[in-house]
Amino acid sequence: MKVGLFIPCYIDQFYPKVGIDTLQLLERLDLEVVYPTNQTCCGQPIANAGFENNSVKTVLHFAEQFKEYDYVVSPSGSCVYHVKNHYDIVPDSEAIEKVRGNTYEICDFLVNILKITDVGAIFRHKVGLLQSCHGLRGLRLGKSSEQVVDDYSVCADLLRKVIGIELLNLSRGDECCGFGGTFSITEAPLSVKMGIDRINDHLKSGVEVITATDMSCLMHMEGIIRRRKLPIRIEHIASILNSTTS
Repeated sequence: MKVGLFIPCYIDQFYPKVGIDTLQLLERLDLEVVYPTNQTCCGQPIANAGFENNSVKTVLHFAEQFKEYDYVVSPSGSCVYHVKNHYDIVPDSEAIEKVRGNTYEICDFLVNILKITDVGAIFRHKVGLLQSCHGLRGLRLGKSSEQVVDDYSVCADLLRKVIGIELLNLSRGDECCGFGGTFSITEAPLSVKMGIDRINDHLKSGVEVITATDMSCLMHMEGIIRRRKLPIRIEHIASILNSTTS
């Protein structure tokens, strides 16, 4: 199996360790992982800003970079959702069809493609899981409160197998953090209030570390945590799953 590793722009620029952890995690599972060095953005930011047609060249470039791989894996639910559901803005082709069908968020890939829940991780902390909107309601990585189905969570299944972890329950476990891409810019006061509410829920539950599949959501909450000097920190789920010493 040959995997193409897609690292979103904001991870590449601000949180490169998450990209490294994702690569190391996949390599520990004896996969052939390639990072195409000419990759760029998936096109989501410009599309979210209302200029979807201007992202066509970016979409075609993405497909060209990743068309040769059996799977494309990324530590971002929102970027993966964009590839899967919004690449219909260009004419269908073999490359477009392949990347739309074979691009997976890292947790989804581990559990539903590799059929793995125990990756041999060690992380001795009290953890709260933020289920980001794109991952939860877009990629269906877990049950949201409006669904009348049995409870499930792809991410929680992985975290529960981590040695030493204490995965704590939240009172409002599937609410949005308030980031929402351009929403955090156009509706900043509301965005911040939503972020504060999510952080307070974690604090009240005794959480030490907030984790999620989207670094953008965690980045939004980290800004609030730092400004308020709160006794809690953030960690991408790929970094937790790649941890073998703490």
